[in-house]
Amino acid sequence: MQLNEVKIVADSSADTLTLGEFPFAVAPLKMISSMKEYVDDENLDVEQMLDDLQLNDEKVRSSCPAPKDWEECFGDAKYVFCFTITSGLSGSCNSARVAKKDYEAKYPDRKVHIIDSLSTGPEILVLIEKVKELVLAGLSFEEVANTIDEYQKKTGLVFMLKSLRNLKNNGRVNPIVAKVVGVLGIKIIGEASEKGELKPLIKHKSERTLFVKLLECMKEKGYKGGRVRIGHCRNEKDADLLKGKILESYPNADVSVYKLRGLCSFYAEIGGVLVGFEG
Repeated sequence: MQLNEVKIVADSSADTLTLGEFPFAVAPLKMISSMKEYVDDENLDVEQMLDDLQLNDEKVRSSCPAPKDWEECFGDAKYVFCFTITSGLSGSCNSARVAKKDYEAKYPDRKVHIIDSLSTGPEILVLIEKVKELVLAGLSFEEVANTIDEYQKKTGLVFMLKSLRNLKNNGRVNPIVAKVVGVLGIKIIGEASEKGELKPLIKHKSERTLFVKLLECMKEKGYKGGRVRIGHCRNEKDADLLKGKILESYPNADVSVYKLRGLCSFYAEIGGVLVGFEG
């Protein structure tokens, strides 16, 4: 594959708008209330959205890209690697599959490989970075597709949330569990399950041992010192503390911290931390 033939495409749960010089496009998801629609693209002011949502008690729903949005992102690329938020929480992957079928029918010499992340945010970033490396290493389309499918089996997502209101309002978590989180400082530590659902693991209160527990969860899912991407929603302090805890155990680990964008901030809510990593 030549670089000018390849494109990586993702919905906005991937938390990035650019891959530098590498061909890349984003299909934005939306957060919709009766008062306003927030499109998760380069024009979204995430901080303003968070302020608005703090003052808004009504249910706000999310909306995935339509097939035509995905096809626009594919553009005229001969080879497309397409990443979506977990099919366990959104229709984005199904929409992308419809777009793939139509695109390949129109252009029989073109190929689209869909990667259902079974996750969101930082784990998708880890997967995207791997595909970029493989393409730049000169692998064929089939080699990249097969390698990333195997690599995905060894990546994971863990999270710490201080509120589950938006997840509850969109039917993503048990209302009873959601009611407990945020009460008297209780937080939830969880993971993305094998089916791509958010799986609460531990109700936690102690700040002192919070990051030890998160790192333990990562190790249980196979982490041994590889790449880590930590996304946070107005909680850089905890994200940096977790980064420090990881580097204490694995000094050579590739760990970076960033601010979550719109969709992931909406679901993580203020104080949330999402951690994607490779095993």
